[in-house]
Amino acid sequence: MISAAEITAIIEARHDDPFALLGPHRLPGGGTVLRAFIPGAETLSAEEAGGAIPLTRLHKAGFFEGLVPGPGHRWLQAGAGGVAWREGDPYAFGPSLGALDDHLLLEGTHHLLPARLGAHPVTLEGIAGWRFALWAPHAQRVSVVGDFNRWDGRRHPMRRRVDSGLWEIFLPGLHPAAAYKFEIRSREGMILPLKADPYGFAAELRPGTASLLHTPDGHRWGDAAWLQARPARQARGQPMSIYEVHATSWKRHWDGRFWNWDELAAALIPYVVDLGFTHIELMPVMEHPLDMSWGYQPIGLHAPTARLGEPAGLKRFIDAAHQAEIGVLLDWVPAHFPKDAHGLAMFTGEPLYEHPDPRRGAHPDWGTAIYDFGRPEVLAFLVANALFWLREYHADGLRVDAVSSMIRLDYSRAEGEWAPNAEGGRENLDAVAFLRRLNALVRQEMPGVLMIAEDATDRPGISRPPEEGGLGFHMKWNMGWMNDTLRYMALEPAQRPHHHRLMNFSILYAWNEDFLLPLSHDEVVHGKATLLGRMPEAGMDDWQRFANLRAYWGFMWGHPGKKLLFMGQEFAPWREWAESRELDWWLLQYPRHQGMQALVRALNHLHRNEAALHALDHAPQGFGWIDANDAAHCGFAWLRFGGPDAPPIAVLSNFTPQPREFHRIGLPHAGQWDEVLNTDDLGWGGSGMGNPGGVRAVADTSHGFAASAMVTLPPLATIYLRYRAEGMDEHGER
Repeated sequence: MISAAEITAIIEARHDDPFALLGPHRLPGGGTVLRAFIPGAETLSAEEAGGAIPLTRLHKAGFFEGLVPGPGHRWLQAGAGGVAWREGDPYAFGPSLGALDDHLLLEGTHHLLPARLGAHPVTLEGIAGWRFALWAPHAQRVSVVGDFNRWDGRRHPMRRRVDSGLWEIFLPGLHPAAAYKFEIRSREGMILPLKADPYGFAAELRPGTASLLHTPDGHRWGDAAWLQARPARQARGQPMSIYEVHATSWKRHWDGRFWNWDELAAALIPYVVDLGFTHIELMPVMEHPLDMSWGYQPIGLHAPTARLGEPAGLKRFIDAAHQAEIGVLLDWVPAHFPKDAHGLAMFTGEPLYEHPDPRRGAHPDWGTAIYDFGRPEVLAFLVANALFWLREYHADGLRVDAVSSMIRLDYSRAEGEWAPNAEGGRENLDAVAFLRRLNALVRQEMPGVLMIAEDATDRPGISRPPEEGGLGFHMKWNMGWMNDTLRYMALEPAQRPHHHRLMNFSILYAWNEDFLLPLSHDEVVHGKATLLGRMPEAGMDDWQRFANLRAYWGFMWGHPGKKLLFMGQEFAPWREWAESRELDWWLLQYPRHQGMQALVRALNHLHRNEAALHALDHAPQGFGWIDANDAAHCGFAWLRFGGPDAPPIAVLSNFTPQPREFHRIGLPHAGQWDEVLNTDDLGWGGSGMGNPGGVRAVADTSHGFAASAMVTLPPLATIYLRYRAEGMDEHGER
């Protein structure tokens, strides 16, 4: 009943609908015919309760057919050259996806795609196996290939779900951790390079590029208390100091091997707790082919990188951090993806995930592809992926990379290299709509989770809710503050009076957004030098360069905004960071580097304990200048307020190598002001100059305040003075 042409089409994997021929089928006159294609098999039988029913080989390539009592046969017994083996028959099973999956995918609102697409262990019709599902519209044929079928695309062509572009198949048996990919025949009939699973939950260690069957690990989370308290812990008025980490280079084994997640948890989390940081931000941990990309060119968006061990290890790491009261933020990269042949690029032989117009679909700087933010299925993929990391891995927030490149059509493009939007403007309206939708969804479904934008544009409202015209992020990196202040700190003291505005300009826009002050990995690579290495060589000796950096940190921690410091900078290395080696921990044998680390510890603990340094970061009521214009002396003085019950703190910076004694500053209250931090303290490696015992403000007006005090400003230093109200002790407590 089957033609030679049909058999040939099956053998050559060109048949439009292999499920129409293979597997069991009712005959018009009654009975059931069973057909199977097992390349290399010489004999084949259908398993029966009392034995086996031999099938007839119709083609020497391994095509068999035979009559069986009914449609319930699920297993086949094959033989060749005296070797016998058992295989499940995937064509004996019905569909496992539903019409709702098709509808929601096409609509772009399927927020549970990782639970439906990819490879999942399921029990179908009473048989345990793996369901594979893939979105590949316009493909002529899609097959699952892997260890289990000798990577032969003829073996397991998938079922096409009409209209949606989804393909699916259920393979009985299979062992967890088996490697697999998808073989796709394009619309033009070309066999494409094998593709890794866009929804693969585990991947081979590079240079391998296959996805791995991943059984749910059943991790029993112990962070319920953290999650319950998270909305309050991560509210706007709470302290936040972030330690940015590249997980594979924080530390290494002596032979260069990566640490795994459990080893990192045992060392990194206590280290972060000791230094007083509130959060760890992990640079992208999604699978990526090239170490040198630092994870910013991800291919396996649902798979933690194999460099650090099994996926469950990341869950254990985050769980351990939460139990130590440390939040974990993940870098997330929805702006672009690499063009490696096994990835998303030209997925079906034509643009699918990327925008088809190269003016929108190709990144000129990074040689990568840009997502088609206007395609509903791509939006569903990205939104569901973001929610996946927040739900499945309990991440406390996502730092969204390269937002600037997403929302500007002319980003890094010359005139004529970009096309305006429908309104004639430069904004990528599709990307803006995507970010608004994602952030609104996170705010609605996951209160307390943070969405943070790395954005360098001047577009207003990045951290304002979508209903107010904003993009809906909770925070935005303050790239302007970072660039201006680092430029100032690199100047010789003699040049600084002419560039005073670099340090005070940020206050003019400090509350236009909810800002985070970043000193990130990008600032200590590619010839930029480390933070210590940026301090001026001319006119400064090494002691002064260390002092310069300490003064800058005091300035930063006293400035409104949350804080972020890249790993290793806390002990001031001389060498730039490199992903190929661990940090220069050996520097901690030297007192100056120990002092830098100790200062960061003190700043973090003060930041957490003093409401004036964090409670009103987001409001102008939390800040007031004492003196913004002392350019001649490279001086800056301001007040921080934390509300009616919090003692105010005066922050005073002197960015010259000359001490300033008997310097009068205005203060809002007469009385005792305790020196609670001095970056020139002997314990940090300073000279020990300062105001031991604090200062006494008297009712003499200065700088527009009713009271004032005479203070000593050490060279290249920042000091904090905290008001001690009547009835308070030296610790600011009643």
